[in-house]
Amino acid sequence: MNKEILKNINVLYVEDEEDVREFTSKTIGTIVNSVVVAGNGKEGLEKFNENPKINLILTDINMPKMGGLEMCAEIRKVNNEIPIVITSAHSDPDFLKKAIDVKVSAYAMKPIDLYNLIESMIKAMEPIFLRKELEKVNHNLENRVEEAVKQTKSILDAQDNIVILSTLTNIIEVNKKFLDYFGVSTLNDFLNKKETLIDTFIREYGLFASDKINEDANWILEIQKLNELDRIVKIPNKKGEERVFTVNVDDYEHTGEHYVISFTDITQLKEKSNLLEYQANHDQLTGLFNRQKFNEIFSKEIKREKRYQNSLCIITFDIDDFKNFNDDYGHMVGDEVLKVISKIVMNSVREHDSVARWGGEEFLVLLPQTQLNGAIQVAEKIRAAIEKYQDSVIPGQITASFGVTKLEKDDDEVSVLKKADEALYIAKNKGKNLVIAK
Repeated sequence: MNKEILKNINVLYVEDEEDVREFTSKTIGTIVNSVVVAGNGKEGLEKFNENPKINLILTDINMPKMGGLEMCAEIRKVNNEIPIVITSAHSDPDFLKKAIDVKVSAYAMKPIDLYNLIESMIKAMEPIFLRKELEKVNHNLENRVEEAVKQTKSILDAQDNIVILSTLTNIIEVNKKFLDYFGVSTLNDFLNKKETLIDTFIREYGLFASDKINEDANWILEIQKLNELDRIVKIPNKKGEERVFTVNVDDYEHTGEHYVISFTDITQLKEKSNLLEYQANHDQLTGLFNRQKFNEIFSKEIKREKRYQNSLCIITFDIDDFKNFNDDYGHMVGDEVLKVISKIVMNSVREHDSVARWGGEEFLVLLPQTQLNGAIQVAEKIRAAIEKYQDSVIPGQITASFGVTKLEKDDDEVSVLKKADEALYIAKNKGKNLVIAK
């Protein structure tokens, strides 16, 4: 972590929670030049206009008077280059689209981990830091002299990440981290083994590689279009060990000719944290959220709905006569039924909806920002897909009964689940394979 990048910057920090704002601003104030604080987006915009030396925005999303993304959109009207770091618990597609629209540089998920926050700030500032340093060396890489080459390489070698300078077609320069990683002495040695860098990217689900782009497309331009969460690659090192990296692409001259591309190794963070988190939060058989994780999400969504009144619905359903599958065909077939149901549900909901195996053959679906009619449609879509499912592994027909309800003003976790259960009970008593709303 190269904290030197941060020592001369001036940060605008916008956060509506006073205790978080006070603690975080004092902490980051020890490693940056100055911190200007604001309690909401409107105040943040005013502070930005009053302080022309601000060169990094650090902001929360949901705040009174004006939200963080709205503030950033206004700032982008006068400054299209200033790095923006978002602190938020949001992960839904609508949030990501808005974040992309305002050119968010990095994200730090809440609750705030200060180490990760500082790392995100460094990641946001690194392209500008490199750009400024490289601009000091030369204005045009094509006409650089021998001394400029040495200075350029010195700058690159000082970075903790793997960094390359490249046109859209050719790598111009790489740093020592690059050479060490691939076990080569020079860039030419590497190019003799691999025609392009993307040839080293491993093809795997959820990762960027050559199979994710058209044959005639340029990988640099394609990965640059992606949001940060999707700019993930896996590359084997000189020992054949596969490491996971986030990729940042910066057109540092703004001409579309030369790019600074950096690779940040997140293998340990991704593998350890993701595996432990996954095991703690997911049902082992179906891969859905378990009861504990769902309760955590449910509590947060209820608080968010109470604050912003975005509407929150819940679906509860269970498999009709599931005991018969186990009795007639055995528990292995029963397990296959649960897996099939899980896949059907996940294919029927949005990315930011939450699905859990509540227990046995019972499932819950949480639908933020959804009115009751919309939730009924989702439940009916799932019900119909289950009813139509046929597979040789499962000899009998599967059906399920559904209860749907909406969080009302006086509801809490207990009361809204009770309403959903009551609706499910009615569906069962009316003949099963039904959707009932209450």
